[in-house]
Amino acid sequence: MVEMTKPVTFSQTWTFFEGAWHEGNVPIMGPRTHAAWLGSTVFDGARAFEGVAPDLAAHCARVNQSAVNFKLKPVVDTDTWLGLAREGIARFEKNAELYIRPMYWAQNGSGGGVLFDPETTNWCLSLYIAPMPQPVGSAITLSPFRRPTMENAPVDCKAACLYPNNSRALIEAQSRGFNNCLMLDMLGNVAEFGNSNVFMARDGVVYTPAPNGTFLNGITRQRVIDLLRGDGATVVEATLKYSDFERADEIFSSGNFAKVAPVIRIDYRDLQPGPFYRRARKLYWEFAHAA
Repeated sequence: MVEMTKPVTFSQTWTFFEGAWHEGNVPIMGPRTHAAWLGSTVFDGARAFEGVAPDLAAHCARVNQSAVNFKLKPVVDTDTWLGLAREGIARFEKNAELYIRPMYWAQNGSGGGVLFDPETTNWCLSLYIAPMPQPVGSAITLSPFRRPTMENAPVDCKAACLYPNNSRALIEAQSRGFNNCLMLDMLGNVAEFGNSNVFMARDGVVYTPAPNGTFLNGITRQRVIDLLRGDGATVVEATLKYSDFERADEIFSSGNFAKVAPVIRIDYRDLQPGPFYRRARKLYWEFAHAA
């Protein structure tokens, strides 16, 4: 007899699918759906919090570019995504902390196998309560798992199939008592955290790995760079080794889910949330509320 797993309780969720809004974890795929078993899915993630939704248009545009790069068909224009996102936000309490996720996926395969049929691209927009993490700081280490290159994975898009590799990196780091980990590219240079982009500062200069096709050049990453430079900081995109982070004065992350967050330990060396982290977070919140 097969033992059934217990149902998962999800936070308040609204999803626009097949022309209507649905409450809860609405089923959108079946066992024959290509994406459900072969991973032909792209998505994006935006945030709404404190009554604002910074860079929402950029996230809506990027999911369409991801679809193009993945060889799916971007059948929803950016303005439609934006309009639906605003409709969805209005279904929640004012100032709710939300994750906003537009998705595309291949419904059918071609001939029933690995090859998917772009003409069967389907889509939905899901919004749900996801509290903003408090910036308490994380402990990080070096992951034994690496980021792939363009030759062996679709790293030029926000594709769901890329994330199991990051997930196993996070699981491995957590098994050793760390919250997160730095992942290297195939050449041994630092690419990103397991779930976000990374910055470090040393001797009054901020550094971040230069985009080299092995990790997503995040929208929040780009925004933080622009904000810091606009505020007079020197930000250098460079090829960085793990040893550079071991010697850093401070380390912090940027990403859609937590926006800007500090690192308080790398391996067994303690750090403090530093002045560049505090500056970046303050600038980002000011930008978000002014947009």
